[in-house]
Amino acid sequence: MARTTRESKLKPGDQAPHFVTTLDDGSELNSKDLVGTRTILFFYPKDDTPTCTKEACNIRDNYDVLRDHGFAVYGVSGDTPRKHQNFIKKYRLNFPLISDKDHVIARQFDIYGPKQFMGRTFDGIHRTTFVIGKDWKVEHIIHPVVSSDHAAQILEVAG
Repeated sequence: MARTTRESKLKPGDQAPHFVTTLDDGSELNSKDLVGTRTILFFYPKDDTPTCTKEACNIRDNYDVLRDHGFAVYGVSGDTPRKHQNFIKKYRLNFPLISDKDHVIARQFDIYGPKQFMGRTFDGIHRTTFVIGKDWKVEHIIHPVVSSDHAAQILEVAG
């Protein structure tokens, strides 16, 4: 299974893109409201797939530790709020999920593009995590992501 990897053109120290989006509960999130809080945006391809589930559950299991380090945590995928609600309920996720169904945010963060899976090429979200500082500047970019130990990856670079 060859996969095309894509690293964002954003670099640590760059201003992170601002966005307005919909959360899993249907409410609106304006990233400007997150200024003043260290924020983790972890982008993943699709709810309820094996690797994405492993990543989300690892974040779930370590969510309190991440919060204790001062992070607000958001998962981002192209799924609808309704699919997000089902994913949250099924796996008892304890953090909000952002619905980026038109891939606007993924494009802003430059992690949407060609991928290969099982011999097929298509456009999609490349699994990448951004740690954003209180000043809304990129502190760290994690790529590639180790889904089964992702919280430790985050804490290692940003803790």
